[in-house]
Amino acid sequence: MADANQPESLEEQIERWRSHLRRRPTGQAVDLASLEAQLRAEIAGLTRAGLATDEAFLVAVKRIGSRDALAGEFAREHSDRVWKQLVVAPADSGERNARARTEGIVAFSLAVLAAVAIKVPALFGIDPNENHHEGFYLRNASLFVLPCLIGYFVWKRRLTVRTVGWLAAAFVVAAVFANLPGFGRARDFEQLTALHLPIALLLTVGVAYAGGRWGEVNGRMDFIRFSGELFIYYVLIALGGGVLCAFMALTFQSIGIKIESFLGSWLIPCGAAGAVLVASWLVEAKKGVIENMAPVLTRLFTPLFAAMLVAFLGALLVSGRGIAIERELLIGFDLLLVVVLGLLLYSLSARNPQSPPGAFDVVQVVLVVSALVADAVALWAIGARISEFGFSPNRVAALGENVVLLVNLAWSAVLYIRFLLGRGSFASLERWQTGYVPVYAAWAAMVVIVFPPLFRWIG
Repeated sequence: MADANQPESLEEQIERWRSHLRRRPTGQAVDLASLEAQLRAEIAGLTRAGLATDEAFLVAVKRIGSRDALAGEFAREHSDRVWKQLVVAPADSGERNARARTEGIVAFSLAVLAAVAIKVPALFGIDPNENHHEGFYLRNASLFVLPCLIGYFVWKRRLTVRTVGWLAAAFVVAAVFANLPGFGRARDFEQLTALHLPIALLLTVGVAYAGGRWGEVNGRMDFIRFSGELFIYYVLIALGGGVLCAFMALTFQSIGIKIESFLGSWLIPCGAAGAVLVASWLVEAKKGVIENMAPVLTRLFTPLFAAMLVAFLGALLVSGRGIAIERELLIGFDLLLVVVLGLLLYSLSARNPQSPPGAFDVVQVVLVVSALVADAVALWAIGARISEFGFSPNRVAALGENVVLLVNLAWSAVLYIRFLLGRGSFASLERWQTGYVPVYAAWAAMVVIVFPPLFRWIG
């Protein structure tokens, strides 16, 4: 047996894993060739995503272990040994540290580039503090930051020139429609463009992140996990940044210097842009070593949101009142449904696909069904608003978004209930959710590109 402190080759690690699975008790049949093919596919995908082979083996073994009991036993028994190889192997530690330093330098350089890009328009007299320029920054914020984020994944995933070309073309088209006088620059469509353009462009980020695996369910699910982790890290960085700004203002004020203008014009916008890259780098740096935060928090908040929706629907039924049709309340209600969908997605990403239905799955179904009923009530409210005030870009956009969410939630409820009843597989639910991601981007792109000429023609 090899010294525990000496790194094994990938084939040696796979052979040890294969030998462990051959010791399966009599009567427990297993398609070893199929499991090994899955393991090698996972390792190949992870190495393409930037992990070293030993790191990829560790993560892949854990994933396969979630689908097979004996493989899971191997993952638990040998994770400590593999971890020691990752952190103490003298032959690889220098190379790994150098790679980590290089990746950090690239990420922070792109963070600086994003921060600088936010201020470039100021060189041409476009001041974000002036009211008539606010629309420009709202429409184009994603165009300053997301290209830098995609550049990070282009470098890390070593994307082909053809893929990079398609991604660049998408941003050129987005920039054109965001700033054409009859489209994004039109007063009635600035807010819609600012809201929907980032959603459409997130599809390009997903393609870059997946690194050639976007067509696979696992590739899209990895991007969903990444986006949840990114959101959490970004919020934490933002909270820390808010505390920093507060203390800066307080300390400088104590000596009679007011820095609010500097904070509002430079530190906050530049920091907000650069933090996207820093948060992405942090997510990638810890990938596969520490348990993801998003699914853990999801298991905490899913029962709370389910209880809140059930209580809301109960109060709605008892009181006989409908949802207020004010625009701000409907937007907030839509955001609530998006949060519910996020809870569902990240719960799916954390669940063992081979485990039988359990109590948490019942809670998930309650959450989905409650959200489905609430979405139907919201659709009725939007329809009432349209019937009273007529069609407008904002109302039709809200209507379409609720329909998109309704379709997703409805079929998710069907698939989840079938899974609970033993009439369907959990994999079908994963395929539905990951395959539905482009629908959101398509609808968002339609709002940005189709709505302006459509409503001018109707009007």
